[in-house]
Amino acid sequence: AMGGNHTQPKLILLGITDTPWAQAPLFGLFLLIYVVTLAGNIGLMVLVWVAPSLHTPMYFFLTHLSLADVCYSTVICPKMLTDLLFGNKTISWAGCMTQFHLFALFATAECHLLAAMAYDRHVAICHPLSYVTVVSPRACWQLVAWSYLVASLSALIYTGCTFGGSFCGPRRVDHFFCDASPVLRLACSDTRGSQAAILALAAANGLGTSLVILLSYGRILRTVLGMRSAPSRARAFHTCASHLVSVSVFYGSLFFMYLQPASRHGSRDKVASVFYTVVSPVLNPFIYSLRNKEVKAALGKCSRRMLNLC
Repeated sequence: AMGGNHTQPKLILLGITDTPWAQAPLFGLFLLIYVVTLAGNIGLMVLVWVAPSLHTPMYFFLTHLSLADVCYSTVICPKMLTDLLFGNKTISWAGCMTQFHLFALFATAECHLLAAMAYDRHVAICHPLSYVTVVSPRACWQLVAWSYLVASLSALIYTGCTFGGSFCGPRRVDHFFCDASPVLRLACSDTRGSQAAILALAAANGLGTSLVILLSYGRILRTVLGMRSAPSRARAFHTCASHLVSVSVFYGSLFFMYLQPASRHGSRDKVASVFYTVVSPVLNPFIYSLRNKEVKAALGKCSRRMLNLC
């Protein structure tokens, strides 16, 4: 045995389910969702990059949202898929810590990016005349940089709180990825302080950004209802409704997971986790882009250009 094994034990991820017959269908389903997630998000990023008509703040934020989606679903899905396929559910201590850290980073970045996007829509619809000056390229970069900075600092604190204690108990993590509450259950030191710190920071990130989103959409709704022309009212309403669906799936499941006391965590956590780790990243490119005229027009233009090249 290696000397490091005493301090760095292997952990066992118990996975979504231990029912043998369910492993193959779940593997198929999650593989399909993951492939569509990659195709949808990377496709959107490439399209925005090559189509000058999409070089606007909204699509700038969307590409970063897609990047966050690709990153955090990649932190979780491939490992989950190999576990379902081969049944080898061990993960090293360092691997577990890295997985949690990267997941926390990109999920927190996503919260702040969604808030930036809501603010962008609010300025576009409620203050169209000052839009170009308020949401300047510089302001866009600052908002994105802020999102990643806050996410990086938050992820360091989450990881420190989750993995900082002493672990001497069982090595079985009752989840399909290394998340804070199932890992903290393995600790043999007192975790109340860590749990309180994680809860406070999750509440600050989650409630802070969701407040920005709700206020932005509240103002948008008021402006939309005051519009004279029915078509533009319907269009703005349609856009905001689809954005709110995406935001609700993401935040609803996140809040369910992180803003409940430790004693309440149970088997339903896995179901909630599937929503923000697997379902939300696959929905975003479709909800935010494929229903937009600009994206459809850019797609058409690009495909015609490709056909001409062939």
